[in-house]
Amino acid sequence: MQQRYGRARLDKWEVRFLELAHHISRWSKDPSTQVGCVIVDPTSRRVLSMGFNGLPAGVEDTAERLENRSIKYEMIVHAEQNALLSISGVNFEHSDLYVTPLPPCARCAGLIIQAGIGRVICPRPDRQKKLWIDQARIAEEMFKEASVKLIYASGS
Repeated sequence: MQQRYGRARLDKWEVRFLELAHHISRWSKDPSTQVGCVIVDPTSRRVLSMGFNGLPAGVEDTAERLENRSIKYEMIVHAEQNALLSISGVNFEHSDLYVTPLPPCARCAGLIIQAGIGRVICPRPDRQKKLWIDQARIAEEMFKEASVKLIYASGS
């Protein structure tokens, strides 16, 4: 059984992993943007790591920090970063990374490439959010040059 997501036809497991990333995104304390990420071994379909956006461990999640974007953007650890950093010693080579509701930024794209991730499955960037679309374009170019397959899915 396959479900249609944007231009990409995802199988039932890919849909499940995007749904899991969406569920994990709700763990974020960020009042305006909740992002979730799941890294999966594509052969065994085993979840290797998960992450959501938030302040670093040990740094207090105060409303002042989370509601002030200029402070928050300097302090926040992205969902993709948390997923890549939360487990040491795991080989992510050729793994799949699912992230929603935003595509990876350029900073995260660099880490994803360095970790050896083979595929990134995420929603297409929202054209109305210039900051995100500019970041997504840079990340897309980086993935292309590094031969990381980028699959855009909508409805996640």
